[in-house]
Amino acid sequence: MNIYADNAATTKMSRTAIEAMLPYMDGCYGNPSSLHSLGQRAAEALAKSRKDIAACLGAEPQEIYFTSGGSEADNQALISAAAAGERKGKKHIISTAFEHHAVLHTLEKLKKQGFEIELLDVGREGTVTAAQVEKAIRPDTCLVTIMFANNEIGSILPIAEIGALCRQKGVLFHTDAVQAAGHLPIDVKAQKIDLLSLSAHKFHGPKGTGVLFARKGVPLVNLIEGGAQERGKRAGTENIPAIAGMAAALKEATARMEENTAKVTALRDRLIEGLSKIPHSALSGAKDLRLPGNVHFCFEGIEGESLLLLLDEKGICASSGSACTSGSLDPSHVLLAIGRSHEIAHGSLRLSLCEENTDEEIAYMLAEIPKAVEQLRGMSPLWRDKINGKREFLL
Repeated sequence: MNIYADNAATTKMSRTAIEAMLPYMDGCYGNPSSLHSLGQRAAEALAKSRKDIAACLGAEPQEIYFTSGGSEADNQALISAAAAGERKGKKHIISTAFEHHAVLHTLEKLKKQGFEIELLDVGREGTVTAAQVEKAIRPDTCLVTIMFANNEIGSILPIAEIGALCRQKGVLFHTDAVQAAGHLPIDVKAQKIDLLSLSAHKFHGPKGTGVLFARKGVPLVNLIEGGAQERGKRAGTENIPAIAGMAAALKEATARMEENTAKVTALRDRLIEGLSKIPHSALSGAKDLRLPGNVHFCFEGIEGESLLLLLDEKGICASSGSACTSGSLDPSHVLLAIGRSHEIAHGSLRLSLCEENTDEEIAYMLAEIPKAVEQLRGMSPLWRDKINGKREFLL
């Protein structure tokens, strides 16, 4: 059996997205900036995609800017908000300790430019409260950037409450919604979001394209110069096939969200219940307030990378955390942020499901994962020391 359980890293493109892309890869291949009919047909597709994506987010079409993905959108959002704050003499930024590195690395860059970065504690369940944010906001705070849902442990943060607080305090609020878009309801107006990032390949769209939502009146700083595309805020000929595919995928995911959530949540809960029976294991993050498809466990006495290789031999595609840092030997900063020790953080497994996964696949994983964990523990001198009482169990 072959099982794909790494949908947080990327998703399989939907047939809907592929079919939406095909016309702009063949017959309608014009540049949307060209004045001739072929170019104008491409421009019409661009406008329609912008309108469809805006509708899915509760935004206006002119507030949607197309990017190469979530990382670029995060960079532009943070750099723009920081520049706006600096013009007013405000250089304090609030975020969390377990953001995606697209945010954390940009914050490090801003720190070197004289900004003060305050990272909030996310606790053992991986969340922050509006009260924490309110306590941290100062007269010189120019930006709060807090992710909608965590990419590793799946915890969902109270975005509407934080957004309302930031709007009340007159502070710009950005959220990295890469893991949330297409999976959780988003309404940028109701949730008082000023800036939002998303990426198409997390909801069955193509890789290499994404969106930055910027509320009307929020000034943007250009990261790429050279042309007047995206109302002068992101130079470069727009990737019409990818944008059309993204719009179709997001529209489909939004329309089917309730149905998909019910199915995937049931699969997730069954998987969590089964894996919880493995001795000396622990679910990462809250049991309930988490993304529908996210299952993240730490298993004491094993290395996550070895577990992934064993599972791959059994046809199970999984991960130990963020795909963006899979080449790193360091333990996940997300797991360290929620209080996991280095030893336990190294034994992590992330299974991320979608609506295409089945009950049969869950049963297979529940049969194979405990066997793989047991096999690895049987080869571990550290585990033998724990069994023999020479070392203490941590979980």
